[in-house]
Amino acid sequence: MIAAIKPTGSNTRGLLAYLYGPGRHDEHLDPHIVAGFAMLGMPDPGRDENATLTELARYLDEPVRLRNSEFGKKINDHIWHCPVRAAPEDRYLSDAEWGEIAQRIVQAAGIAPAGDDLACRWIAVRHADDHIHILATTVREDGRRPRLHHSGIRVGDECRQIEKDYGLRRLKKGDRTGTRRPTQAEMHKAERLGWEQTSREWLQDRIRAAIPHAKDAEELLAYLEADGIEVKARRGPSGDLLGYAVGRPGDLDKDGEQIFHPGGKIAPDLSLPKLRARLASARPEEHPTARRNHPDTPWHQATDALDVFHSDLTDDTRAQAHITALGELLEATAQTAPTSLHAELQAASKAFVRAQRSRIRADDRAAWALRNAARDVANTATGPDGSALAVLLAALVWAAIVAERWHEAKSHAHQADAARQAAQHLQAAADRALTPLLADLQARPPRKETRLVLASDVRAAVPEHAERILADPGWPALAAVLADAEASGHKPHQLLKEAAAQRELTTARQPARVLITRIRHTARHPVPNRRAEAARRRSTLMTSASAQQAVSQPAVTTVRPAEQHHQRR
Repeated sequence: MIAAIKPTGSNTRGLLAYLYGPGRHDEHLDPHIVAGFAMLGMPDPGRDENATLTELARYLDEPVRLRNSEFGKKINDHIWHCPVRAAPEDRYLSDAEWGEIAQRIVQAAGIAPAGDDLACRWIAVRHADDHIHILATTVREDGRRPRLHHSGIRVGDECRQIEKDYGLRRLKKGDRTGTRRPTQAEMHKAERLGWEQTSREWLQDRIRAAIPHAKDAEELLAYLEADGIEVKARRGPSGDLLGYAVGRPGDLDKDGEQIFHPGGKIAPDLSLPKLRARLASARPEEHPTARRNHPDTPWHQATDALDVFHSDLTDDTRAQAHITALGELLEATAQTAPTSLHAELQAASKAFVRAQRSRIRADDRAAWALRNAARDVANTATGPDGSALAVLLAALVWAAIVAERWHEAKSHAHQADAARQAAQHLQAAADRALTPLLADLQARPPRKETRLVLASDVRAAVPEHAERILADPGWPALAAVLADAEASGHKPHQLLKEAAAQRELTTARQPARVLITRIRHTARHPVPNRRAEAARRRSTLMTSASAQQAVSQPAVTTVRPAEQHHQRR
């Protein structure tokens, strides 16, 4: 059950006209009052053909008029409007049940506390099966204003209890870290202009897409401007950036002026101070383009950065920083991955946004390595190696699962659910990315004798998971990976133990696939041939010894005949 409190000004008659009207799409059926502050004698235009909306508005506004005349100053914000909606799968609620629910909500909000005969006037209008609208005028009978500070939190808590008491769908308790829901006006405007998203939703996606590309707030704003977004910076006399607001092209007010939204109003973590803390947390290094000749691709470097992700969640502030940076890496990967993976990765990135913030303050400096990896992927990843990307996606799946577990341990229900959704999308993308790699490996399985020896390595290295691994359809491919690693000088037994320690296998759907990606990453560099290396060292030592001996012996001077004659003279 969702209750959305909406301050709507001072036109009580206008709001009643909407509640009792046909609706924008003729969706309002049989509007009538199901509860109110004093039902006796209250006019109800939905049940009394002689009652009018004007009469009902005057009835509700009476304390407001008395206060205005007494103080000689008009109140312009006296309407409290709260739609309350049940979930689509909830059972049908009777008028009496909706009336009880409305009574509990106005009590929780502070509109009409229990037993308070001088409370505000209010009504609950039902014009559809699945929701009601509560309208109140926020001047009490004694002329005072009600205390409505944090009323949204109290109403939300009451809704969770109502769900339990009435056997309705149970929603998660809010923690005040979510983004504001689009208003009806924003949604209608987007629909009218043919936009799939409201302006604030669209701007939020664009800002998050820009974050991995920028090293500071100024660069972020420049990137947004280059992307065609209207940017309005607020600066001090010294020119220092003090704040910013952004606007969607074509989003104009009634006077044809561009509408701007401050970053903090778009999402809680997009205010200038929070963006500055995140962007300044990466350690200063050379520009990403200077690292293009690095022997490892950005995908490999990102996987390396994720290797310590699960072990760095012991401290809450560090954990929150790593989870925030993980969201940036997801966004960067979604932007640069092949087109075939875009849909799932973008869905994963968007789902994970809610997991990136909680009530715990992040120590952003702790996540510099992961944030640098995201920046490198965003700026330098071109023509990705399919195998390296598949390995990174598998690591991202595990990171999302670890984030989900951490949020669950902290009772962050919304964030845990967001991480769970992201992990599902990432798993779908990883499965797709792994398909060609598995096909290649399964096309060249090791000989039967080699597979038997490697199976013994599996039983010795991970005995508790050995049978699941050997029964996994991916075992032949894993055997091929182990054989390749052994040919490069690695020890399969050791690689298996390291991979199992890096990513637990108990919850893995296909443990062989998990091991394939981990071992492919760990064993990507061949181990130098020990005999050749020893011979090279011996050769180097011998050369050095010969040179040293030549230096220590007396020099032999060869004298030419002309020089001999000169010396004799």
